[in-house]
Amino acid sequence: MENRIVSISQPWIRPIVRGKTKAPVEFGAKFDLSIDDSGLGRIEKISYDAYNESTVLVEVVERFRERTGYYPERLLADQIYRTRDNRNFCKLHGIRLSGPKLGRPSLTKQSSKEKKQEYQDNTDRIEVEHSFSLSKRCYGMDLIRTKLYDTTLTSIALSVFVTNLFKIQS
Repeated sequence: MENRIVSISQPWIRPIVRGKTKAPVEFGAKFDLSIDDSGLGRIEKISYDAYNESTVLVEVVERFRERTGYYPERLLADQIYRTRDNRNFCKLHGIRLSGPKLGRPSLTKQSSKEKKQEYQDNTDRIEVEHSFSLSKRCYGMDLIRTKLYDTTLTSIALSVFVTNLFKIQS
């Protein structure tokens, strides 16, 4: 049942089916995090509703352009962001979207330059996963105990903020 209430005391919380082995269904806020060139995290979207992350990419890129005055050279994104629409948007604006192309694999072998670029993109993309892991292990994002709508969102934002502070410090 869509949008069912799973907690009387927290009626805004919705189940989010993730399909993971350990926890196939998660509860709580879902958010998109982007990492800038200096390694600092920024919450791009946060919501208690289950939403498709791929729909956020264009908004995030446009906000980046508003902040900096130019489009990013590349986007290092999970597979869910690599939709046809997002690929077309990136191609139109000269943005390289990391990851394999849609459809069947090419019969021609990748050049060593392309392999090197793909390896570097995958290595750089790990930084986002590392930021999530660090925020969970060290800065309280793994177990948020707040009960109110706004304080829960604030706790998540503070976890990202503290993670950024420690990155600036080191």
